[in-house]
Amino acid sequence: MTVATALDKILILDFGSQYTQLIARRIREHSVYCEIHPFNYTLEQIKEFNPRGIILSGGPSSVYDRDAPQCSKELFELNIPILGICYGMQFMSNCLGGKVEYSSKREYGRAHIEIVKGNSLFDGIETEKLPVWMSHGDKVCSIPDGFRLAARTDNCDYAAVYNPEKKFYGVQFHPEVVHTHEGMKILGNFIFKVSECNPNWSMRSFIETKTEEIRELVGNKNVICGLSGGVDSSVASVLIHRAIGDQLKCIFVNNGLLRANEADQVQKVFRDNYHIDLIYVNAEERFLNALAGITDPEQKRKIIGREFIKVFEEEASKIENAEFLAQGTLYPDVIESVSFKGPSATIKSHHNVGGLPEKMNLKLLEPFRELFKDEVRLVGKELEMPEEIINRHPFPGPGLGIRVLGEITRERLEILRKADTIAIEEIKKAGLYNDIWQAFTVLLPVKSVGVMGDERTYENTAALRMVESVDGMTADWAKVPYELLGIISNRIINEVSGINRVVYDISSKPPGTIEWE
Repeated sequence: MTVATALDKILILDFGSQYTQLIARRIREHSVYCEIHPFNYTLEQIKEFNPRGIILSGGPSSVYDRDAPQCSKELFELNIPILGICYGMQFMSNCLGGKVEYSSKREYGRAHIEIVKGNSLFDGIETEKLPVWMSHGDKVCSIPDGFRLAARTDNCDYAAVYNPEKKFYGVQFHPEVVHTHEGMKILGNFIFKVSECNPNWSMRSFIETKTEEIRELVGNKNVICGLSGGVDSSVASVLIHRAIGDQLKCIFVNNGLLRANEADQVQKVFRDNYHIDLIYVNAEERFLNALAGITDPEQKRKIIGREFIKVFEEEASKIENAEFLAQGTLYPDVIESVSFKGPSATIKSHHNVGGLPEKMNLKLLEPFRELFKDEVRLVGKELEMPEEIINRHPFPGPGLGIRVLGEITRERLEILRKADTIAIEEIKKAGLYNDIWQAFTVLLPVKSVGVMGDERTYENTAALRMVESVDGMTADWAKVPYELLGIISNRIINEVSGINRVVYDISSKPPGTIEWE
């Protein structure tokens, strides 16, 4: 990963905590750049990264486990401030001569720490009793030489410790989670007061740095980008076009499974507004013919993916002097594929172009592999992109192909588009669109009896799905007003021929998924 060397950076070494990504998010929110790397990141790599501070994450292991993750003890000789969180604190204490033992009273959930004044980590925190979030079975029972007590709980003598000379800090709780009061201030104190970072990470600086990087990398070659109309590919296209202009060639495939008017909107925005060289491929018939009679969701996905690659490859092969394929890979995707258990062989493929780089002998260009989703939206804002693009809800790669349950036909797709358009219109009118992570309509292969006027009907059922989430990994159903659901249902039943019943999905993820297929 390449970032400007002038940036002040924090390095996070991942020991397997479920909260590691959250640590990175919190640091970025302080306008400081950080990266997550596995615990076995080498000393040479750490020196090359040149961090102002290092954070050791939590993890599920005990320091005494045979396979417990461990980094080199020479880490503590680099003269770099270190913050150990949970397992990170235990690992640091154990390495430096302290003792860790199994706790007879394990702490999971809310606890209150009693702060001992006099250390930088708790600067600016007025209360002496602070609610925090604990998650540990082991605890430090004896601290290394040079360390002092910073906080305790009734169950944990050393809830926080520090070595002022070495600038080493350890906390048994998780400052990165919202349940820990003043957690952002604690992390901010480590970042700014202990590690002495400057808040010089912003989307504006990212754009300037990345623009120059892309120009230098690409030279006089062409870049191919599969434009879907979604947030990631849209913002990536505008950023790359800003860097290299007409050397960017975007391919937009209409697979017949897009939302209402999407094909026209994408062409209008990117051709007319941004003057991007956009190749539009109308492959509706091809996809619908391939999907005819198919009802199994996994088969649908495979057919849609296979046909997309074929169409994309046919069009891309016509572009001369192409050396790069642009993808909207995000930082969570990178983290998932390089876990604390050690680097995996490959980054997983994204955006329906899996296998194409190797097959077509193209190099990958992934301008957002350092960013989280919300940061990509901020890049879009800095680039003055339309709100309706950068705040758009996530849309699955197979499109409406997995929201029309059962057989996909042109007629059923049109019914779904009309219903979905009404739902989104009313959500926006109610001012709730940006508060909901994802909202959409599903057409079910279920018919039921209804009465419209003096006639009995036997029509389709539509399901509304609205969820609240931070990253899509977990989600809960959105508690929208009953009045809004009533308006949406009433409009769909009255205005969409073919639907006579509307239901609302109140499943969470897990155990359900956000999409139905």
